[in-house]
Amino acid sequence: METVSLGISSLLSTRLGYGCWRLVGTWNPAEVTPEGKTQGRRAVIAAFEAGYTLFDNADIYCRGVTEEVFGEALKMVSGMRDKVIIATKCGIRFPGDPYPEAPQRYDFSAEYIIWSCEQSLKRMGVETIDLYQLHRPDLLANPEEVAMAFSKLKQSGKVRYFGVSNFRPTLVTAIQVACPMPLVVHQVEISLAKLDTFTDGTLDQCMVEKMTPLAWSPLAGGMLGSSNGNVSEEKKKASGADRILPVLDAVAKARGTSRMVIALAWLLKHPSKIVPIVGSTNGDRIREALKAADLELTRDEWYRLLLASRGEPLP
Repeated sequence: METVSLGISSLLSTRLGYGCWRLVGTWNPAEVTPEGKTQGRRAVIAAFEAGYTLFDNADIYCRGVTEEVFGEALKMVSGMRDKVIIATKCGIRFPGDPYPEAPQRYDFSAEYIIWSCEQSLKRMGVETIDLYQLHRPDLLANPEEVAMAFSKLKQSGKVRYFGVSNFRPTLVTAIQVACPMPLVVHQVEISLAKLDTFTDGTLDQCMVEKMTPLAWSPLAGGMLGSSNGNVSEEKKKASGADRILPVLDAVAKARGTSRMVIALAWLLKHPSKIVPIVGSTNGDRIREALKAADLELTRDEWYRLLLASRGEPLP
């Protein structure tokens, strides 16, 4: 399968990555069952066996349980650790952490970044995180303090490369100017139902700074996938999926594939080399998604889908 370098790093990722946020089927640790953990381990192994090399996680996914389940799967497959890119994120703090009156907040203090990294390493049972990302922008972020935390983590061998997620371009610049090492990825929501990054400067900046865009929710929470029967008509209309799906299906029929493959191929067409993060725990869909890497849409097909998403002509 074709690979892409993540930014200017030595990390080589398959054109699609695997996202771990749905691994155990819930965000509430109290609701996690042994069956849910088993399903999560199976999904990780299915993705690895299918050929995915980038596995994206975050410390907040089920309050760390998904990192634990990923780490368990890692130990079940001999040699897997040396063949995958382990990515995770930090910086989001829940209400009540660490005392009852504490508010929900984002925290890019050096102390918290370093502590969070160490907890993620323990949960996954590894010595090094290949790609560590700041999850959502802390409005009190001090770029120099972030740079200090990143430098300590790199010097100690706990992290190889760094990135950001859901940032505005100006904050990316501020962090990058302060950091002695390159930011190699920017993870943001991108899909046919979420076009902001095409016009807000995010993808332009990724190309200029040689950062790889990682697209979370590339199928708009499943609405653009092979099956979306549990999505309400109201939600489809609000997202534009009611306009997009008929065109997706028409292009998919002409190409002899599924709407999911076309929706992912649409992202892969962009010159910034977007890496969509696939989050299904269904083995068949995990494998099917990879077909997108072998399908090149024409410009006409790409713009036909764009116009369906916009719901109006180009300016």
